[in-house]
Amino acid sequence: MKVAEKAVRQSVSLPLRVAKQVGSMAKSRKLSKNRMLLELIENGIDAEKRKQQQFFALAERFRNEQDPEAANRLGDELGRMVFGG
Repeated sequence: MKVAEKAVRQSVSLPLRVAKQVGSMAKSRKLSKNRMLLELIENGIDAEKRKQQQFFALAERFRNEQDPEAANRLGDELGRMVFGG
């Protein structure tokens, strides 16, 4: 039997545009707004973890790269990940 996690009540203020998008998404998927927000937050957390893992993998490749040209390309890619662009 699955044990439910304890829920913690949080209050968040959303811009009107975002709140409307959440409501529309929830309605189209036949979910409550609360459940839709939870899924969006969980997906965002997962995406952030993947992004962090990609960054560390790229940093490791950069650190271990022997070819100066390849190291330069990897360094540029790291810079884009950190600073955008």
